[in-house]
Amino acid sequence: MAAFSDMNVIITGAATGLGAATAIGLARAGAPRLVLNYASSREACAATAEACRAAGAKEVRLVQGDVSKDEDCRRIVAEAQSWGAVHALVNNAGTTLHVPHDQLDRLSAEDFHRIYGVNAVGPFQMIRAARPLLEAAHAAWGLPASVVNISSIAGLAGVGSSVAYVASKAALNGLTVSLARALAPAIRVNALCPGYIDTPWFVKGTGQENADRLRRQVAESTPLGVAPKPEDVAEVAIFLAGPGSRYMTGELVPCDAGTRLAGPGPRRR
Repeated sequence: MAAFSDMNVIITGAATGLGAATAIGLARAGAPRLVLNYASSREACAATAEACRAAGAKEVRLVQGDVSKDEDCRRIVAEAQSWGAVHALVNNAGTTLHVPHDQLDRLSAEDFHRIYGVNAVGPFQMIRAARPLLEAAHAAWGLPASVVNISSIAGLAGVGSSVAYVASKAALNGLTVSLARALAPAIRVNALCPGYIDTPWFVKGTGQENADRLRRQVAESTPLGVAPKPEDVAEVAIFLAGPGSRYMTGELVPCDAGTRLAGPGPRRR
């Protein structure tokens, strides 16, 4: 069976958080070649790249790009062109606004368009751009290439940082199922649906005090009694990207420490 040591991988939104943890975890698992995308923080992404090299990656390429722009998606994929194949694409780039769901006047059509552009249109454009390299990997590897869309339980349960975010992740879930049908058998497409992840995202969106309060609330309210960190959730993303999940496609895989079992709760990723 093919192993991670055979894999070329593209990860969007890889500078920090879940994207960085997934990149480092893939390098540690044996993936030799990685393309890491970032939107704005080259310094943070360079630190992730260095951690990937320390974990065993032989070649790590960085590329700036906004996945809501098709030309940027094609430029990101072009970084892997010389490798001849891409075995896994992890669509992790995402954005949101933190707006209570009942405050409808605080969300504009422009807010929806921006969040949809990154969270739903971006993954579609990345998959479209990478399709020839993913199909080439299938032809050479004998296994389907993998796309992992980082969605959210927001798209399953209707809870999250804003209504626009919920809608974008629900759209991404639908895209996942649709493309899993359309691109089989050469490419399989799954979505990982995390709950809360303890990342600086919440500090940036709500402030340190609110982020600390949320972390405590999550740990107290989840059935497993934990507030997951990026490295915890990355293990599932790595499984979905790798050959161990080779018979899975079109799946929406929750990873939320059981949050959905506890009913409506705090804002989630």
